[in-house]
Amino acid sequence: MAAKVFESIGKFGLALAVAGGVVNSALYNVDAGHRAVIFDRFRGVQDIVVGEGTHFLIPWVQKPIIFDCRSRPRNVPVITGSKDLQNVNITLRILFRPVASQLPRIFTSIGEDYDERVLPSITTEILKSVVARFDAGELITQRELVSRQVSDDLTERAATFGLILDDVSLNLRGRGAEFTEAVEAKQVAQQEAERARFVVEKAEQQKKAAIISAEGDSKAAELIANSLATAGDGLIELRKLEAAEDIAFQLSRSRNITYLPAGQSVLLQLPQ
Repeated sequence: MAAKVFESIGKFGLALAVAGGVVNSALYNVDAGHRAVIFDRFRGVQDIVVGEGTHFLIPWVQKPIIFDCRSRPRNVPVITGSKDLQNVNITLRILFRPVASQLPRIFTSIGEDYDERVLPSITTEILKSVVARFDAGELITQRELVSRQVSDDLTERAATFGLILDDVSLNLRGRGAEFTEAVEAKQVAQQEAERARFVVEKAEQQKKAAIISAEGDSKAAELIANSLATAGDGLIELRKLEAAEDIAFQLSRSRNITYLPAGQSVLLQLPQ
């Protein structure tokens, strides 16, 4: 009797263990910040994206593929050439995450390692395209513009693969002394060009001023000549009287002037 009881208990325990194993294989967990895509052995990758929590599946028929949908950093180093043929070493730091609704397409067309397949290629492509538009000096003086252009182009390109870029930062480094010398030489050349342009403009202005002054003198001489021809010596006498009047007015305002009347040899002391 006892043997039968133990045998029944053993069978029940075995059945319970088998059932527990089946139930356990039919459950899977999706952690916070993750999403799951279901691969069915008969129907392929399903279009449904499974959210966080515990879910059921058909054991040995369906398989969950878990994706991390949180923002993750990645550094991509690229060596490219500037517009003036200077080698530039750029490290691009990206915060990226996949679009949850496009995970089935990402898994089907790219795979689970989508970041390894996509980010290095599109980053190199965009950086080379943008940096080639600027000189070595402009990469430093217009750093904000370069960074914004790279971010805009890279965000648009990544969107075609179902990726979102939360942040793009640019770390620009030259290739040793050659890059620094090229930047300094370009800045010196620009300063010299500006100085030469200023000298030329100044000479042009002086030339114009001399021409205007000469034309004014010529016109004044012509007017005087015409006046003399018309009025004779009367114009000269008029100018003498005007000059004498002006001199007398200036002298009359001075307190240290004494007057000697015409035809007298005695100085008149004028009251103070």
